[in-house]
Amino acid sequence: MTAAPPVKPRIGSYRHHLLVCTGPRCTPQGESQALFDSLGDKLKAAGLHEGEGRVKRSRVSCFAACKGGPVLCVQPDGTWYCHVTPANMDRIIDQHLRQGQVVQELVFHQGPGMRDEP
Repeated sequence: MTAAPPVKPRIGSYRHHLLVCTGPRCTPQGESQALFDSLGDKLKAAGLHEGEGRVKRSRVSCFAACKGGPVLCVQPDGTWYCHVTPANMDRIIDQHLRQGQVVQELVFHQGPGMRDEP
C-alpha cells in the first residue's frame, strides 16, 4: 500500500506580505509585538484585509538588524523599514500598501524585488 500524499496547506491570495521582527533584541520593551498586534485592525480599517489588495502579516524572530527596531519588511517588494512607530506604520499602510509609493525616509534597505511603481 502506498501512503496518500500529504495534504498541502492553503494560503489565501494576497498582494503584499508584511514581515515584522518581534525578536527580543529588536525592541526589548515589546514595541515590535505591539506593532504586529495592531496590524490586524489597521489593515482592516484600510480595507487591506480581504480581496485583491489583501495584505498578509507574519512575525519573524530575528532579521539581524537590531539597532533599527521595530523592523518591517514588505514583500514581494523587498522594502525594509526601520524604527516603525504606530504613526510610521499608518504612513506605510497608506502610502506604500494603498498608493504604491515607498516611504523613502523610513527605508534602510531596498532588496531586488521592488517593482517599477508609478
